[in-house]
Amino acid sequence: MAAKLKKGDKVVVLAGKDKGKQGEIQSVNPSAGKAVVEGVNVAIRHTKQSQQSQGGRIPKAMPIDLSNLALLDSNGKATRVGFRMEGDKKVRFAKTTGETV
Repeated sequence: MAAKLKKGDKVVVLAGKDKGKQGEIQSVNPSAGKAVVEGVNVAIRHTKQSQQSQGGRIPKAMPIDLSNLALLDSNGKATRVGFRMEGDKKVRFAKTTGETV
């Protein structure tokens, strides 16, 4: 199945403790149906000090379910993603505006 959300997309969170927050997708795991969005679903990880890095409490963005994310269109609103053929290429487009993503 084609990916509706990809790395680098600007998204908004639809549900959960971070509802309404916006960010850019850093990575996607299609088999688990999850994505890591910068600044969203942040957890504190305690790390031990090493020669390369200082130890302490380090904030880390955790994966969030793809069903709780929606793409942002050019107007800055949440939109669903559709697919259509343009020539011989399959492209994603925003359902609200009809623009290609």
